[in-house]
Amino acid sequence: MIPVTEFRQFSEQQPAFRVLKPWWDVFTDYLSVAMLMIGVFGCTLQVMQDKIICLPKRVQPAHNHSSLSNVSQAVASTTPLPPPKPSPANPITVEMKGLKTDLDLQQYSFINQMCYERALHWYAKYFPYLVLIHTLVFMLCSNFWFKFPGSSSKIEHFISILGKCFDSPWTTRALSEVSGEDSEEKDNRKNNMNRSNTIQSGPEGSLVNSQSLKSIPEKFVVDKSTAGALDKKEGEQAKALFEKVKKFRLHVEEGDILYAMYVRQTVLKVIKFLIIIAYNSALVSKVQFTVDCNVDIQDMTGYKNFSCNHTMAHLFSKLSFCYLCFVSIYGLTCLYTLYWLFYRSLREYSFEYVRQETGIDDIPDVKNDFAFMLHMIDQYDPLYSKRFAVFLSEVSENKLKQLNLNNEWTPDKLRQKLQTNAHNRLELPLIMLSGLPDTVFEITELQSLKLEIIKNVMIPATIAQLDNLQELSLHQCSVKIHSAALSFLKENLKVLSVKFDDMRELPPWMYGLRNLEELYLVGSLSHDISRNVTLESLRDLKSLKILSIKSNVSKIPQAVVDVSSHLQKMCIHNDGTKLVMLNNLKKMTNLTELELVHCDLERIPHAVFSLLSLQELDLKENNLKSIEEIVSFQHLRKLTVLKLWHNSITYIPEHIKKLTSLERLSFSHNKIEVLPSHLFLCNKIRYLDLSYNDIRFIPPEIGVLQSLQYFSITCNKVESLPDELYFCKKLKTLKIGKNSLSVLSPKIGNLLFLSYLDVKGNHFEILPPELGDCRALKRAGLVVEDALFETLPSDVREQMKTE
Repeated sequence: MIPVTEFRQFSEQQPAFRVLKPWWDVFTDYLSVAMLMIGVFGCTLQVMQDKIICLPKRVQPAHNHSSLSNVSQAVASTTPLPPPKPSPANPITVEMKGLKTDLDLQQYSFINQMCYERALHWYAKYFPYLVLIHTLVFMLCSNFWFKFPGSSSKIEHFISILGKCFDSPWTTRALSEVSGEDSEEKDNRKNNMNRSNTIQSGPEGSLVNSQSLKSIPEKFVVDKSTAGALDKKEGEQAKALFEKVKKFRLHVEEGDILYAMYVRQTVLKVIKFLIIIAYNSALVSKVQFTVDCNVDIQDMTGYKNFSCNHTMAHLFSKLSFCYLCFVSIYGLTCLYTLYWLFYRSLREYSFEYVRQETGIDDIPDVKNDFAFMLHMIDQYDPLYSKRFAVFLSEVSENKLKQLNLNNEWTPDKLRQKLQTNAHNRLELPLIMLSGLPDTVFEITELQSLKLEIIKNVMIPATIAQLDNLQELSLHQCSVKIHSAALSFLKENLKVLSVKFDDMRELPPWMYGLRNLEELYLVGSLSHDISRNVTLESLRDLKSLKILSIKSNVSKIPQAVVDVSSHLQKMCIHNDGTKLVMLNNLKKMTNLTELELVHCDLERIPHAVFSLLSLQELDLKENNLKSIEEIVSFQHLRKLTVLKLWHNSITYIPEHIKKLTSLERLSFSHNKIEVLPSHLFLCNKIRYLDLSYNDIRFIPPEIGVLQSLQYFSITCNKVESLPDELYFCKKLKTLKIGKNSLSVLSPKIGNLLFLSYLDVKGNHFEILPPELGDCRALKRAGLVVEDALFETLPSDVREQMKTE
């Protein structure tokens, strides 16, 4: 007998594919094996046993004249026989004799073959082969979608990822943390979620960015006690799985080839079932045990009429009925499959049940082939899709990243990165990390936290452990914040710096930091500079004193006006965009410092002259050519610092003498050629920067500046310095490099407090030995060519080299 295992190649598939075979496919597979055994058994019998046995059919001449004639023709002896005598008890019969040869076995074997081919019905002959062919077609239809290139690649990839997700230690950990909750804990968590939602819908509804807190289960806050349970290798493998699942989802959700192929193969099986039932029911009666056979082979055997016995007719008849039963059950199962396919929406898959059971609320629903495969898996075991769903959750992924991040950035490693920033605070800069390590909140001495280019930052409630935190910098970071963390920042945060590429990166919770004193914003507030750009209202920032905006605004935002009454310092760096409509400046009555940098100003704004409390004014990098309006500064009695550097100013008007309160004045990087003597009537000046101009002459009136401590004329065309300059005995910094000076006066020794001297880039041939009288001047503070330094006496050189 032919073993059934020889046909396994028709249905052979990877063992892992069993997860995509629902119960009806498994059931029909068993039915196919049973039908295949019927076919193989029938074929084996046909091969190994005689198919049909035929004998000459006895003819009764009293009833059949044609039979008598046949008998008379079939007489083998040449001697005539006497006619039979009829009697009532014994009708007339003719003794049947064929042609006597030595090939009797061959004769009847020949007759059997002739009658098998001509007299036996085709269904009775080919029934086992039909069963075998039909069954193989069923088996091919059931498994074709596992073999077709367009679908098998998706299935193999999916099964591979599914197995890894099912066995991943991260899956077990994520689900065990949630399943370990009792019902009371779940109820409490739901109540907390509802309260969080209520808070968000109130006046502070924008406090939490993007997802609400309910999408981040409390159990998904990293437990530090179990942080080491997942080793680094397992964490990296889980991280790779998240990426594979994302890419696979994008690939399979594009089409529905798997669903289409499965529907088509099921429809094909139903159609084949109907055809088999129809013709088998009609032809099963053709399988008869006795068959009459009439073949014209008298010349060979002497007989024409035969009665044949189909040796396997009885067995085939039983097998055919049995086969019809199997096919009927098979067909009904296929009809149920069609009902399941069309009754349910298999191109969409909802994880609602998984979300409710696990508490991971952000598991997305899927569609097309991805959804279909998950529906098929649910028929095998819903636990597979539940464990697989862990790798579709952004919350789960973020938690894994957080765990890996905490293992990588230990508190000791973070403390090594601590440094002191410009505000003299202990700062921790974190750049281009995958998230914010929870270990940061163990560094209680931290005063400033700087986060740069970090996506999906979640500031948890544990930030309250940082009692000394006063400053927070967010550079190109998308930030979410826990409500408890926000409460802490409202009370403690003093300085906030935000650098953004899109206004959506501006944290909405910053508008409620009531104790914030300094706010620095860097980024584009509008792509269309002609539009009126407004931030949300800053009026709740009651303590805000310093506001710096580096952007491309065309006018002062209304949000700034909301805090104008208590603002003390405002900086607008506009990157070349023209700033107009500056009348709002008049409302900033308490403003002491104002910076309007690179705002394309052609005149000093008149609104500035109304700021009676102004102490410092910086108009760097504008298009100022004339500053005649400077006369109005005389009304600003408190103005001590004026910076008009990096402009196109060609001269300094005489009105500057009226600014008697000036202490710091910068005209560097302009086009000034002449210094008016009236400039030095501002006798309180301590800092005077005239570098990078076209000045050729320094008036002797400079000696009036007895308070002068810093004086720079670097990169001008000055040929000589007046001796009166050395009357400024408080001078500490003197920069006269890159000019046309040829002699340095020995009177420089009068500058006893001089600690920094730049003379490089002139035409000096020798330095005066009197430099030795400048006891505060050391070699590090003397900028000069090495050869020129060697012209000093050796004792002076040694004095400068000693600390």
